[in-house]
Amino acid sequence: MPFYRSVGEVPHKRHTQFHQPDGSLYREELMGTEGFSSDSALLYHRHSPSDAVSAQVWEIGRDHTEPNHPLLPRLLHTHKLDTGGDAVTGRRLLAANADVRISYVAADRPSPLYRNAIGDELYFVESGTARCESVFGVLEVGAGDYVVMPTSATHRWVPTSDAEPTRLLIVESTGTIHAPRRYMSQRGQFLEHSPYCERDLRAPTQPLLVEGDNVEVLVRHRTGGTRYVYAHHPFDVVGWDGCLYPYAFNVADFEPITGRVHQPPPTFQTFEGPNFVICSFVPHKSEYHPEAVIVPYHHANVDSDELMFYGDGGRGGHGITEGSITWHPAGFIHGPHTGELEMSVAMFNDGLVDIKPLNAVMIDTFRPLDVGGDALDIEDPDYLSTWRTA
Repeated sequence: MPFYRSVGEVPHKRHTQFHQPDGSLYREELMGTEGFSSDSALLYHRHSPSDAVSAQVWEIGRDHTEPNHPLLPRLLHTHKLDTGGDAVTGRRLLAANADVRISYVAADRPSPLYRNAIGDELYFVESGTARCESVFGVLEVGAGDYVVMPTSATHRWVPTSDAEPTRLLIVESTGTIHAPRRYMSQRGQFLEHSPYCERDLRAPTQPLLVEGDNVEVLVRHRTGGTRYVYAHHPFDVVGWDGCLYPYAFNVADFEPITGRVHQPPPTFQTFEGPNFVICSFVPHKSEYHPEAVIVPYHHANVDSDELMFYGDGGRGGHGITEGSITWHPAGFIHGPHTGELEMSVAMFNDGLVDIKPLNAVMIDTFRPLDVGGDALDIEDPDYLSTWRTA
């Protein structure tokens, strides 16, 4: 999805001699997807990116999950998780299946250097500020930012606010995360009906050069984790170009599509990955049919689990506070909670609803999610009762 960019110094022709000031050659690294057959980037290193001094097992930990059985809707309160740690080793696993892992962290310290060799990662910044540093450069991010980090890009997170931690909802994919294909032309440009476009994407604009010897990098891969030590710091890239790089997109730049009657969740879709989608529910004009019902109808997600993360004050009522996650699994029929349907119609009929103040990120998976061990510690055991007499 990201369009071509060139940052820093690159030679006129790729795969040709590119000399350093001392006459030696820069080391060229191709980061490519689908076996040289899809998007890629060329990075030019001062040192060899494969100069590994040692490799040891990295015990990742916190990977325990269990089936959602009996089948239950769940309400999780992420702000009840301990504050502290970093965005890599401190993340707390909430849900997972063979396609995706969903975690949360309230980071208050820099992370180790890290790369995920399984798939792309998507971070949603709930609050706080941070520098996301990578071999491609720096992204300065804050509340409402999505950050898409491509597979195997070495990076780290550095919180920059002393007043609060950097709260991150983290989605680890087993493949590429990109814009919905219906938003894109055959040649990869955003179409006119897309709710966001290239202008809304932010990417690193200059190289990040860091000196260092014997530098540790944590790598998550298909068989576990490995702790590498490299002879030189990986942030030694003097330039790169291509269509594969980390980028940020702020949810406030998502332009909602509205209608006379209630619009279904795909209207708010923002990203997709292997067997999952991500939607952004943002403030928008209310429906305007004279007899509109402005809350979602009851629906049965017959082939998807639905996780809704609420930021910016939560939803209000039923215990759904800021930082809450509602989890409605496939096979559980859900919709308005007790009292919401008639109350919303009365408010609409009285002209009291103009802008619907939604602030939520939804993750829909097309295979059942197992429950992470950390989720069990922060769930509301009475959530099922909120649908009684609805």
